[in-house]
Amino acid sequence: MHLLLRFVILVGFAAVSTQCQRVGPAGGGVDRYNTSLRPAAPGGSVAPSGGTTSASRITREVNLKQDMVPRRTHGRKVVRPMVPRYITIHSTQNYSADAWKHSLALKNGALRSPKTRTGNRIGYLIWHFTVDDRVAIQHMPTNEQGEHADFHGPGNRLSIGIEMCEHRGSNRSATIERTAKLTAILMKSKGIPLANVKPHYHWPRAGRSPANKNCPHFLLDNGKPGKKWRWFQSRVNYYYQSLSS
Repeated sequence: MHLLLRFVILVGFAAVSTQCQRVGPAGGGVDRYNTSLRPAAPGGSVAPSGGTTSASRITREVNLKQDMVPRRTHGRKVVRPMVPRYITIHSTQNYSADAWKHSLALKNGALRSPKTRTGNRIGYLIWHFTVDDRVAIQHMPTNEQGEHADFHGPGNRLSIGIEMCEHRGSNRSATIERTAKLTAILMKSKGIPLANVKPHYHWPRAGRSPANKNCPHFLLDNGKPGKKWRWFQSRVNYYYQSLSS
């Protein structure tokens, strides 16, 4: 368990918009995942109850890197303490950028939130982790509030934001599995239940139409949580149970 503890220490320390708006042409990574509600274990076999994957293996497979936005700059210009109660899952809808390019954009202040009804902008975008099919990158501490979900609502104030990349040529299945592993570790380290792992859709955005964003779009059914989202929850739960056991 020493590797998991090291990971927890690291997480003590998210181009896209707060609404995961599209910034590239349609058509991203390749869908290679099975939406069956019964989770498959790594390698294709059906996952046993409680899981068999070790905590150290799950931690290694997340491949966590840190590339933090400096304090007092851009999205961290004002540091807002947070005790996370939720984890919010997004998709970037940016079909030309991997996790490292998103990290660079956040550090350069290239990503701004959309205008409000008064024509003003909330500020710079920032979330906690970006995940692609090769790596998970942390951009800010998990005890700081980001700007990634619902302006001044609980999605921002109380949740850790994870963005999944979908750039062309990427393996979407691998991105989803890495995200599920990261989510499980965060649940374990922060005491967050599976019921509090939410899609961006869950958080309505005041003044926007529609209020609930179709995000992460490839894990929703007709723009709403359904069979695909339950399948993702089953993957998260498989890894969580592995950590617990």
